[in-house]
Amino acid sequence: MSDRATNGRPTAIVIGASAAGLFAAAALAEFADVTVVERDTLPEHAAPRRGVPQARHAHLVWSGGVRAFEELLPGVVDDVVAEGGRLVGIMGDMVSRAPNEVWFRRFLATRHHNLVSSRDLLDHVLRRHALADGRVTLRQDTTALAPTGDAGRVTGLRVRTGDDEHTLAADLVVDASGRGSRSPQWLEDLGLPRVAERRVDAGVTYATRTHRAPGTTADGAFPLVNVQANPAKAPSRGGIILPVEDGRWIVTLTGSRGAEPTADPDAFVDYALSLGDPVIGDLLKDAEPLEDVALSHSTANHRRYYEKARHWPDGYLVVGDAVAAYNPVYGHGLTVAAQCALAVREVLRVHRVTAPGTARRLQRAAARP
Repeated sequence: MSDRATNGRPTAIVIGASAAGLFAAAALAEFADVTVVERDTLPEHAAPRRGVPQARHAHLVWSGGVRAFEELLPGVVDDVVAEGGRLVGIMGDMVSRAPNEVWFRRFLATRHHNLVSSRDLLDHVLRRHALADGRVTLRQDTTALAPTGDAGRVTGLRVRTGDDEHTLAADLVVDASGRGSRSPQWLEDLGLPRVAERRVDAGVTYATRTHRAPGTTADGAFPLVNVQANPAKAPSRGGIILPVEDGRWIVTLTGSRGAEPTADPDAFVDYALSLGDPVIGDLLKDAEPLEDVALSHSTANHRRYYEKARHWPDGYLVVGDAVAAYNPVYGHGLTVAAQCALAVREVLRVHRVTAPGTARRLQRAAARP
């Protein structure tokens, strides 16, 4: 089965409908008809989904990411805010303790704002904007099996929908499938050398629970509260209260090896009280837990150096966490994914999707953010 467009425009396939895939689709739609292949059934509203297990934890978008979001999907930030998200001024809307155990000074005059909301709301609004583009088509419940082609050019993607396996032809296949990307093996299967990789694992564990904000703290003006870990005092511990929509706090606690938080609900507040400053634990004493504790150990920094490959096939690109996945403590993943998509768009404004060597240029550009 071939899905190559017949209107004369190039065609692109994006693997994954999480943030990186949606940003890639938005960037590519200017130049190609885009099909987003997603293995899950996506929720119609702001709700959890299997393919984003990290969604329970605290997320924020740095100011550079906020600007990139708007360049790719105009109006998306205002829509997140309209539905309960918030633009947090740095440092006026924050109470933050630095790793050296000094409290940052708060000031109101700032041009820089972080976007905060639940990941469920953020992804919902991103999907709504990206998929509203008539040049972008979504295929849900469809699993990417492997790219087709050879070491010189990728020509499409083999997929499975239910019991049906078939091939989608495309001029460009983009892997935005995240940390679990199979691109290293796929490229080897096409006859290319194994890509160089580097992994740095600080052994950080994340424990997150959502709470009902107590009393007047639910009014939308409560600051983001952050106690950063002191790396000079191993094992280190940290935590954050992220006020989000619907009068809730997302509270994420972190600990390195030897000081890992657990999924025990009765130990959550005690762990927060054990941080370098007990402010988060003190605030949680009056906050109502709304769910069980979510635990994650998948926090390693993982870099794949596709841009350094001696040979690179035309028609293939890897973006987002599939290239560089960061320890979530930095909060860089969403920002880098959006900036990566902008870099891709800038290349395509100069070089045609189908031109020889364009994919290599795209891969090098994707590595820069």
